[in-house]
Amino acid sequence: MNTFKRFLLACLYMFMIISVGFSQKIDTSNDRVTTDLKIPFTKIGTIKPKNTHEITSSNWILGCETLDRDMADYEQYKAYIAPLGIKRLRMQAGWAKTEKIKGKYDWQWLDKIIDDAYSQGFQPWLETSYGNPIYEGGGGVNLSAGIPTSSEALKAWDRWVEALVLRYKNKVTDWEIWNEPNFGDNEINLPEKVADLNIRTAEIIKKNQPNAKISGLAMGHIDLKYADIFFKTIHQKGKMKLFDNMTYHDYVYNPDANYGRVAELRLILDKYAPSVKLRQGENGSPSFSGGGRGALGDYDWTELSQAKWNIRRMLGDLGHDIESSILGIIEMNYGVARGPISKKNVKGLLEADSLNRVVRPKMVYYAMQNVASVFDNSLQRIKKLEPTHNSEAQLIGGEIKYNKGTDRSLSVYGYENVQSRKQLFSIWSDEAIPTNTNITKNLNFTVINGNFDQPVYVDMITGGVYEIPVNQWTKVGNKYVFSNIPVYDAPILLADKSLISIQ
Repeated sequence: MNTFKRFLLACLYMFMIISVGFSQKIDTSNDRVTTDLKIPFTKIGTIKPKNTHEITSSNWILGCETLDRDMADYEQYKAYIAPLGIKRLRMQAGWAKTEKIKGKYDWQWLDKIIDDAYSQGFQPWLETSYGNPIYEGGGGVNLSAGIPTSSEALKAWDRWVEALVLRYKNKVTDWEIWNEPNFGDNEINLPEKVADLNIRTAEIIKKNQPNAKISGLAMGHIDLKYADIFFKTIHQKGKMKLFDNMTYHDYVYNPDANYGRVAELRLILDKYAPSVKLRQGENGSPSFSGGGRGALGDYDWTELSQAKWNIRRMLGDLGHDIESSILGIIEMNYGVARGPISKKNVKGLLEADSLNRVVRPKMVYYAMQNVASVFDNSLQRIKKLEPTHNSEAQLIGGEIKYNKGTDRSLSVYGYENVQSRKQLFSIWSDEAIPTNTNITKNLNFTVINGNFDQPVYVDMITGGVYEIPVNQWTKVGNKYVFSNIPVYDAPILLADKSLISIQ
């Protein structure tokens, strides 16, 4: 073989390696996720993922942020969205990327994204921020940036918002105004001024799209004083009717530790607009630690603890009737922008290389697939589920109660199928930050007024579905008793088998 042929073969070989390395397919095998978790039951299968078109609606929103600043590339990851089973996508519209010359809009980059998302049945949740520095006082383009302030910039903002809505109103109905205005020590984004920007923006959206759903606030952390002034300003101007949601992003190390704070935020909003919903608009966990990587970056994360964090947040929000958005589909290259986060943000469900190409799905991708497959609108939450300390209790009426068999703190939420009324309970230890190991504790769990034909045990990290031995569950009248059930710091399910799609 001559030198030239060897050179060609070497080039072809390298091309194949690169191509395979950067286009790894989604694993659909029964053992797509393995951990050191030991479940002493017989495995009967794995949760079967559901594609987006198989799900009519659900509680989940998927973060596709930072496309406006080229920290990620939609074209590189779009094939991974539908298999995840989440329909709604949060993204920024990118004023500065679209209007680089005053008065001239180049929509090509955003058209490509919105058109593809719409064609696949996704529902974009589009944020009008950030600002545009081609205008004096036009606001910034990164986290902690100031909102537009000058007369010229605000008029240009109005034109931008109107043009944006008119262009996409047949494909986008869900909008948000400005991302994390209270982030950092910004002295421009006073809550009164941000409220005014929210009002003027929402009025433009509603004028051009009366059926639009609008989210305001998008608070970067729960600052109750800031929120109170923001809500009060909108209320006093009689403009709360413009908004469907107020959103917050509350990154906490233990994903179950902030619901008291969320309840306080709800009480403040109730003073001014009890019919406006709270939406958790952005949250997620890194897959490894490191300074300069954004929220929660200084804990010793692994892909296991990331997966635990994300699905605890998803199921905790579901258990509190709060719509839940996870940041984000892919790792984001924050280093390309001059913002407060200087390195790659590794909260993505997909690992990315330096060119924003997909390397592979992480463990969290498959865990979230499992959640999306099980928890769609075929289930409704058992809203009056209450714990009882008397495991011997029998109730004549229809009230459903449970006994968790321990004084340790557990998150327990119950659901039933809207048609069959068969039940499912999600359970996990919620006392601490998700750990990087899997240590289970066997608990007894009693359900009064339960409804199971064939209960199974489901691990939501791996998707493993297990038969519960007949000597470890009993039914006496209206009471089901489950004995020695392994529980740990990631969600497990006790579910009627009919509620789980198994492969």
